[in-house]
Amino acid sequence: MTVEAIGLGKSYGTTRAVDDLSFTLEPGIVTGFLGPNGAGKSTTMRLMLGLDRGDGQTLWDGKKLTDHKPVSKVVGAHLDAKFFHPSRSARNHLRLLAQEAAIPTSRVDEVMQLVGLADVAKKGPGGFSLGMGQRLGLAGALLAQPRVMLLDEPANGLDPQSIQWLRDFLRHYASLGNVVFVSSHLLSEMQLMADHLLVIAKGRMVANESLASFVARSSSNDVLVRCSDPARLAAAMATVGVQSIPEGTDGLAVQLSNTDWIGDAAFKYGITVYELTKRTASLEDAFLELTSDDQQFQVGNRDRGMAS
Repeated sequence: MTVEAIGLGKSYGTTRAVDDLSFTLEPGIVTGFLGPNGAGKSTTMRLMLGLDRGDGQTLWDGKKLTDHKPVSKVVGAHLDAKFFHPSRSARNHLRLLAQEAAIPTSRVDEVMQLVGLADVAKKGPGGFSLGMGQRLGLAGALLAQPRVMLLDEPANGLDPQSIQWLRDFLRHYASLGNVVFVSSHLLSEMQLMADHLLVIAKGRMVANESLASFVARSSSNDVLVRCSDPARLAAAMATVGVQSIPEGTDGLAVQLSNTDWIGDAAFKYGITVYELTKRTASLEDAFLELTSDDQQFQVGNRDRGMAS
């Protein structure tokens, strides 16, 4: 199963929420979906599923979603942690979904066990925590064992153990040859989960590449050099176009990954090196660098690991 979004677009009045997005979701990998708050992530997913009207189309193995029968075998989606009747038990909520999709009711208990809700199956989800609501939504998406999973912020409200379980589960589900498309503001978790990234800002695509290449492009990838004469070393490197920034009293942050070259340059000029450490950017570093102009507000100290 391959999912192809072609020219997706959506306007609210004069605001272009999603602007000509085209991309392909491949099976066998987890594709992460990132963007600042209000970038259009949720709207994009709704457009893909036909829940919102807009421009463009999404093809599921070359066909419209409505041309597949049953749709539940193609895609399982979880977009809202509170999408259930508050007084109906969790089991009955899933039984109703199963009945509508002609899925055996025995599957209900299987998925409740899988997501860790078996002990509260008879309780009404109106009293569930956000994390339990997320688990119930995931159970609903899994009922028909779909070939595609679309999940919007599924880790919201989950404790660390549950987040790890979700990560391992989604990576395993993708490894079976399925498509997994997941948005999240938990960048540290996305770095552990995703293989490929789509990043949007103001409704437009700004990155569509592997997570590894996205992070590698960050200017936060550098080498910390502590030495006896940082000013002289900086001047020597500048003559061949290597940029550096002073760091502390005896250090330089060098925009170069070749530590051997830096060591040789220091030796050539008789400079003693005390430390030579390659520093790798995080997904958070790369994301904030790319989208800094599109953030709704700027503060001196951003919350680490978050990009809503």
